[in-house]
Amino acid sequence: MSYRKSKLLVNIPERFLAQRNRLLSYVGTGLLSVTGWKVTGQIPDMKKLLVILAPHTSNWDFVYGMAMVLSLKIKIYWLGKHSIFKKGVTRLLKSLGGIPVNRNDSKNIINDVLDIANREGGILIGLSPEGTRKKAEKWKSGFLRIAQSMECPILLVAIDYPSKEISFRELFYPTGDNQRDIEYLKKYYKDFMGKIPEHF
Repeated sequence: MSYRKSKLLVNIPERFLAQRNRLLSYVGTGLLSVTGWKVTGQIPDMKKLLVILAPHTSNWDFVYGMAMVLSLKIKIYWLGKHSIFKKGVTRLLKSLGGIPVNRNDSKNIINDVLDIANREGGILIGLSPEGTRKKAEKWKSGFLRIAQSMECPILLVAIDYPSKEISFRELFYPTGDNQRDIEYLKKYYKDFMGKIPEHF
């Protein structure tokens, strides 16, 4: 296995490193440094991996998450609400791995993800399991179905505002019982606090 040790205490497999303009990395590192955020943990060296970040309660989660991606030079695809892909920034977001998802027409997203994985020989893809930054009483099972279709585990990533830490944590293997898995993950993420706790 080939890993690169980043300055932000994260081990990253060479396969998941992106070739980007250094300025973008400086911007990401600068934002994390100025705001006092740290990133810890390890990304396992696996060909296919689904990453979920929670709790997602604010637009700031996206800001810090992208700062992390840029700073660490992570090559990752990520699913985002189609409405954030606005004119003027769509090209940039897609160049950073963004895949717009229309929640009213998301049937093809699993096929799109599988196509990328097959084309590139693997994929690291991230999303929010809640599917919204507002309080969601019931999580949708789309992220579990994506993991099952890719036949890969889920890397649990937590964002915690009191400690200002984004941490790559353990691997979760879906059991096939979606409701049971969702309840487990919701309970797991209760140990972390989002920017707006009441939204989780």
